[in-house]
Amino acid sequence: MEESSSKVRVRFAPSPTGYVHIGGLRTALYNYLFAKKQGGEYLLRLEDTDQKRFVEGAAENLVSVLETMGLEHTEGPFTQATLQNATKSVTKSKNYPGIVEVGNFGPYIQSERLDIYQKYAQELIDTEKAYYCFCSPERLDAMRKEQMANKQMPKYDRLCCKLSPEEIQKNLDAKLPNTTIRFKLPDNETVRFMDMVRGEVSFDTASMADAVLLKSDGYPTYHLAMAVDDHLMHISHVIRSEEWLPSLPLHVLLYRAFGWDVPQFAHLPLILNLDKSKLSKRQGDVAVEDYLKKGYLKEALINFVVLLGWNPGAGSTQELFSMEELIEKFDFEHVHKAGAVFDLKKLDWINAQYIKQLSLDNLYQQSLLFWQEKSLYKEASSERQSETYIKKVLTIEQDRLNRLDEVGERNPFFFTDTLTYDKELLRWKKNSDDETKASLLQAQEILASLEENDWTQEILSEKLMAAAGDKRGDLLWPLRVALTGAKQSPSPFEVAWVLGKTESLKRLKKALSM
Repeated sequence: MEESSSKVRVRFAPSPTGYVHIGGLRTALYNYLFAKKQGGEYLLRLEDTDQKRFVEGAAENLVSVLETMGLEHTEGPFTQATLQNATKSVTKSKNYPGIVEVGNFGPYIQSERLDIYQKYAQELIDTEKAYYCFCSPERLDAMRKEQMANKQMPKYDRLCCKLSPEEIQKNLDAKLPNTTIRFKLPDNETVRFMDMVRGEVSFDTASMADAVLLKSDGYPTYHLAMAVDDHLMHISHVIRSEEWLPSLPLHVLLYRAFGWDVPQFAHLPLILNLDKSKLSKRQGDVAVEDYLKKGYLKEALINFVVLLGWNPGAGSTQELFSMEELIEKFDFEHVHKAGAVFDLKKLDWINAQYIKQLSLDNLYQQSLLFWQEKSLYKEASSERQSETYIKKVLTIEQDRLNRLDEVGERNPFFFTDTLTYDKELLRWKKNSDDETKASLLQAQEILASLEENDWTQEILSEKLMAAAGDKRGDLLWPLRVALTGAKQSPSPFEVAWVLGKTESLKRLKKALSM
């Protein structure tokens, strides 16, 4: 074991129960930014001691998603760590074949640390700061119902705390199936603590119950495991959700019972739906993976999530931040106490700004998987599936995209050989058939006169706008409908540029025949 250090050490310690929640991503991000700004260490730890919530593959998925999001921890479980550069010990996880652990304070997976928790639980028994409880679930349930019926606060009545040493040993020898270890709270004590977000908070132990520390299956509860792990891993700051604030006095008392230094705590505000209810899957997606699959860029998600409870302060109106800027600006002075509303429209806007900043090559690479899933792409000719053609479409769509999964959806006419539309759509306002036909013939003549080298957006726009003069609708509306078959689309010169000369003239010919 290494000696303790004054260096900032923080951890993100999720339960691998299915997916990475948006709230979990924010907690990880705030830990990461704080550690980076302070020149400290950011660790990952898996809290998987609740075996009832075990989900096959969830641990590997969680680690992989965090790696994808760029929140690089220096210690803990990895799926694809660059092991040749590791300066700390590397071991394979006993319980998760797809994971390796890097660091000198492992294991970093709680289900692999059971003997450690049992040792410290026994230490509390030996110092009379905890006691064995043998009560059955049926008795505990009946006790709670009676307390509630009498309008009392439901909490354990300390029956087993009154057992004699002989009775305790007898029950232990009998290996009663419901044996747990409970923490013995001090009576009528006020626990005061300074929270980095909320300032001074205080709790009266009279309103608290003796919490279970070690369950009958030998697994610890969150309370014991958290305190033991954070102490042994030299965690200096515990940054977590507001939901754990009611447990703070228990955790502080646990540290004191062991005689350990108490880390600093920061409890982050809840993330809320638009109706101010707690963010939940009932009202939309809450998993980071879901947003990545919909075409949100990881950089945009990071930028959006950091603003769910924090702002740069000093009257700043900046809304887009690089990771380097976030590391420089982040502090807990500007983390809010009130809940933060998850506004999908704001996320769409932020994502659109990041999409606009992508190079064409990068946009093509990141959007290719989304193209390949679309039927309009699959059914298109090989020429329209080519990188050159897709990049031309993306050039037109880039400034109009909110998400990458929207590629092609607004402009399906780029991928079809057959347009179907009512010929009346070709008519601009009250123009006659002859006037409409004349406009189409004029457009056909202009396009046919251009050489392939002149087939650029700039020249197409220049020639068509000059011909249209003051009556742009007369010329450009029929041309756009002829090229797209739609009421709404990019400009006709943009569409013509993507389609190319041959296809554009082909579509004009069809319109004229109508």
